[in-house]
Amino acid sequence: MDTCTWERLSEDDNVTVLLLEAGGSELDHAYIKVPLATSLLQKTDIDWSYYTIPQKASCKAMKEQRSYWPRGRVLGGTSSINHMVYIRGSRHDYDQWETEGADGWSYTDVLPYFMKIEDMKIKQLTNSTYHSTGGYLPITESKVTPLSNIYQRAAEELGYKVVDQNGEDMIGFSYVQSNIFGGERFSTSTAYIRPIIDRSNLHISTHSFVTKILIANKTAIGIEMIKNGQKMILLARKEVILSAGAVNSPQLLMLSGIGPREHLDEHKIEVYADLPVGENMEDHLMFFMKYNIKEDLSVSVKSTQSWWNMLQYYLTRGGIFSFSGMEAIIFDKSRVKHTQTLYPDYQLMFFSIASDKTFLENGLPLNYNDSVVKLAQTRAFSNEFTITQILLHPKSTGSIKLKSNDPFVNPVIDPNYLIHRHDIDIFIEAIRKTQELAKSKALMKLDATLNRVDFPGICDEEEFDSDIYWECLIRHYAVTVYHPSCTCRMGDKDDPTAVVDSKLRYAYGIHRKHPHIYE
Repeated sequence: MDTCTWERLSEDDNVTVLLLEAGGSELDHAYIKVPLATSLLQKTDIDWSYYTIPQKASCKAMKEQRSYWPRGRVLGGTSSINHMVYIRGSRHDYDQWETEGADGWSYTDVLPYFMKIEDMKIKQLTNSTYHSTGGYLPITESKVTPLSNIYQRAAEELGYKVVDQNGEDMIGFSYVQSNIFGGERFSTSTAYIRPIIDRSNLHISTHSFVTKILIANKTAIGIEMIKNGQKMILLARKEVILSAGAVNSPQLLMLSGIGPREHLDEHKIEVYADLPVGENMEDHLMFFMKYNIKEDLSVSVKSTQSWWNMLQYYLTRGGIFSFSGMEAIIFDKSRVKHTQTLYPDYQLMFFSIASDKTFLENGLPLNYNDSVVKLAQTRAFSNEFTITQILLHPKSTGSIKLKSNDPFVNPVIDPNYLIHRHDIDIFIEAIRKTQELAKSKALMKLDATLNRVDFPGICDEEEFDSDIYWECLIRHYAVTVYHPSCTCRMGDKDDPTAVVDSKLRYAYGIHRKHPHIYE
């Protein structure tokens, strides 16, 4: 749900805006604003709790080889349950979009809009030509544990410069910029909806499940929805704006007759526009390397149970509960021969949370087999940090398809993780860079030791530290970073993969509809 759009539209007194949300209010959930409690929000009533279909080349340590996909079902959408990291993306990505036909999407074009939303609170960036103050969304820096400065020293030893991850060049080391303010999550609902909720021309209807976009004469005229068990039809005077994310937007378009003809015919859905909706899906995938350390520097479950830490957060909104666990990032370009790009193609993220036994029992629901979790508990350590390796530009692509023409049946999600060799090569290079960091003087002083996850029957037959060894582990353990995209691809009319034009103003052939795919 793109709450920014609703806020901007309702600035005009002559426009009446109705915002429909399938879930409820974010204010109904006690932990939703506590950054460190993010994992407690998954698999609850504010999460769509999707699963992929069994994967062929990945997820081998997961139940049925299926990846769990959390998606926000609440005001603010996924921004109400995510990890609050604020990253615009590489300027070179936007420039490439423009060269491929997305007029008006170069970095120079979009920068003013990024700046307009910001209320930069990081002192050294408030006067930057890439940032601004006074916008709706406060941006702060996540530096909570003593490990944050150690990460910087380790990165500098390897030659990385300290950079602004949302500035001129994101290649290098930076502390995490977050949409956290006053120790609390700042979702799009907090930033855009709550300040204007009393506008007379803005109406918000929660628990409103949209089942179809109504189309007549190639024009979107309204929607069909279910609320309180009753079917309702709402007609639009001007436009229908679809902002349901990378999973629900393609599902709703296809249920409405906009999608691949052959697929819609299978489900006996009348076709209004034959378009590649749901195709070309990409998702960021993450591997992780955990390092045990000798000092008590990270956040553990024990520290979250400390009355002092709880009291500190209650009184000041400070301390360990005021961050999500992520403190620093490195963006880098791969040296893989077939990958020569201007933008970074992998990311290293530094987590300062220890995955001790209790955390493994109750932490992030990553859908690993119970046997794997039990084995991991035998090697759990209370003093630990994690460096994750994140694939930014996967060559493996997947799809969202309908399982049924019943809107209440979840779609078929198939990311096709790791079917392309390129993705493994990038991961292995990122792992080698992580090993260099672990050998830095800064981290060696902590006696940082890799916590191995090659258990009996899981990659233990491979030679330790060989490329084949790491490939095996990646195919077993790599998980989603919750960033699906591209299921309603933007492009010009000559692009056979495009669903929307560069103005996002309509699906080709259908007027008065904006299928925004914002998450």
